[in-house]
Amino acid sequence: MNFKKINAFLHLWLGLGSGLIVFIVSITGCIYVFEKEIRSLYEPWQYVKPQQEAFLLPTQLTGLATAQMGGLKPNSIRYGQKDEAVTVSNFNRKKGISVVVFMNPYTGELIHTEKKNRKSNPDFFRFILNGHRALWLPYPIGRPIVGAAVLIFVLLLSSGIILWWPKKWIKSIRDKSFKIKWNASFKRKNYDLHNVLGFYTFLFLLMISLTGLVYSYKWYSKSLYWLSSGGKSMKEFKRALSDTTATGTFKPTDVDRLYSRIVASDQTENILVSLPEKPSDAIGFVVYLKAGTLYKTNRYNFDQLSLKPITDGSPFSGRYDDASAADKLRRMNYDLHIGVILGIPTKILAFLASLISASLPVTGCIIWYNRKFKKKKKTAKVPLTGSKKIADPPVTKEKQEEKELVH
Repeated sequence: MNFKKINAFLHLWLGLGSGLIVFIVSITGCIYVFEKEIRSLYEPWQYVKPQQEAFLLPTQLTGLATAQMGGLKPNSIRYGQKDEAVTVSNFNRKKGISVVVFMNPYTGELIHTEKKNRKSNPDFFRFILNGHRALWLPYPIGRPIVGAAVLIFVLLLSSGIILWWPKKWIKSIRDKSFKIKWNASFKRKNYDLHNVLGFYTFLFLLMISLTGLVYSYKWYSKSLYWLSSGGKSMKEFKRALSDTTATGTFKPTDVDRLYSRIVASDQTENILVSLPEKPSDAIGFVVYLKAGTLYKTNRYNFDQLSLKPITDGSPFSGRYDDASAADKLRRMNYDLHIGVILGIPTKILAFLASLISASLPVTGCIIWYNRKFKKKKKTAKVPLTGSKKIADPPVTKEKQEEKELVH
């Protein structure tokens, strides 16, 4: 068995084995791309009328929101853009339960309150995300399955481009490799949809898959950083901790002082403020420098008593401008994966690529079914009469397409 046959064999059976999982992961990813834009259509409480006034300080917002949180203490505040509501939240990571209060950032007016439970959340996009990440299975079971399927998909993309590669770069073969024959039979159109669309989305799907593997395998994540940094080891992200041996009392007004200082110095688009709940917790700020993305951020942590800066040396810590090229690339990983890196244009590309990705297992399965199970019509053999041979019947359009449908 030569290389081409081995490659075709692996492409077929790896595709059939992982097809359903690839379809689910791709179609859920496709739906999730425009989550923010779709939510804005049915969640009007996310927006307010923009004003020229400054936003209220953290202590002013938490003081107004606490009464709506059922006795829970706020542990985060998210400031948006001028036309967005500010949210004051309490999130219990262990139980997966959160209470979110939407407020007018200029007046403190209460707009909406949400209570969410990760395990029984009826939210449509949470349902989609759970399918994308773990096939709606418990995460310890579903995530490894998704990771393995994505790894196989990378192999399928590589083997697929080898199968697609034209034997000769003459015009007739180029046309078959780069164009879909829309006026052909269904079998031929399906074959072209698999091969041609697979080729055009190859690089996009490879990028989406490789960035997704970062969240599935630590060995892959560390290896990718090692390669991009020129042989440096990646420091693991660690939660910033305050000095618990120091004496004193946490002052909420210190958060106001730090917030005001950061707003004055950084060109902020959004700010996430993490409030300490325990003596070991730090005061945290994630400053988003580019709206709609996650990579371009300045991340600060301060001791809750001394207000001294704390850093863990991970790729996500500190100012974006001070980060190395490898650290910036790691920060970009999520934005590259979901297609928000350049805004709406890359979102559209990610949407179309994910949609085509979902179609590849379907069109591939149809190609396999047609070759394996669809019976070809048999033509009766006409006996020779005397010394004359009856001429072969003319080659029909369908017969010609049958000959062309070979990898």
